Amino acid sequence: MQIFKFGGASVKDAESIKNVGRILNENKGQKKIVVISAMGKTTNALEDVVNLYYKNDQKYLDYLHEIREYHQHVSEELFSNNTVVQHQIHALFDKIEAFCAGNISKNYNFIYDQIICVGELASTKLIASYLNTIGIESKWVDARDLIRTDNAYTDAKIEWKITEQNTNEVIKAIKEETIITQGFIGSTSERFTTTLGREGSDYTAAILAYCLDAQKMTIWKDVEGVMNADPKEFDDAVLIPKISYKEAIEMTYYGAKVIHPKTIRPLQNKNIPLEVRSFIKSDLGGTLISNFKKNEIDYPPIIVKKKDQIQLTFSARDFSFIAENVN
Repeated sequence: MQIFKFGGASVKDAESIKNVGRILNENKGQKKIVVISAMGKTTNALEDVVNLYYKNDQKYLDYLHEIREYHQHVSEELFSNNTVVQHQIHALFDKIEAFCAGNISKNYNFIYDQIICVGELASTKLIASYLNTIGIESKWVDARDLIRTDNAYTDAKIEWKITEQNTNEVIKAIKEETIITQGFIGSTSERFTTTLGREGSDYTAAILAYCLDAQKMTIWKDVEGVMNADPKEFDDAVLIPKISYKEAIEMTYYGAKVIHPKTIRPLQNKNIPLEVRSFIKSDLGGTLISNFKKNEIDYPPIIVKKKDQIQLTFSARDFSFIAENVN
């Protein structure tokens, strides 16, 4: 069992989805779960919908219709005549509109999670249907049937025992080689949708890898792998072919954005290797993150740049800080 993860940039339009199909076709032969984010900047657009809805601004419906139409347009580009998937997409957005019309909760985080999930649900419906049309037998699975969380909406915590049980029961009953599911989302025991924090799809993939004792997890990015610095900021950034779990955790802690900070620990706990590879140049080897010893790797200087930082210096104007009170 392998776990693949594709982010929003890798599925932003019809051509990108076709590229995902090409990569999966190149990696046939082993059962895999493919975790997929919302298309492009869909999550940002849906956040605008949430904010307008919360303010009781009816423009939220116009924004939601635009997002629906974009997915419909991509569907028409992918399928010449597939009304089934088009009906599925419309049904997902109809459900969100019905929620908005009937919702009585004033809890912003709860509302956010019930609306925002349509991005991942719609993208995965499109991709699963597309894969089946090109000869890659795939099964769409709702991540909310797998990942159980608490009720901390927008930053839900995993209930690991139930999640592991759900995941094994559902996944092992599927005969198809390729299983398509969503990143970022889970559900409570009451079946309300929760999210795992922004950019949480990496974490979803790691959760599933942990629960299924996966052989390997691969994150497909728009860069060659993990670089020693942001290539958008530094022209001389170089690829790091191998990184230890410890070094990767330290990089994410200090702000490196190539991997979600919570992703590494579940993989490290079961010694599951993590690859970071390019969906643009899929023939390249990328970066392998595993249980390497410190002396096995000669790291280049690693630079993490944080913008808009403010440095504060505190000092005492007298020597009172050395005074001692003795009773």
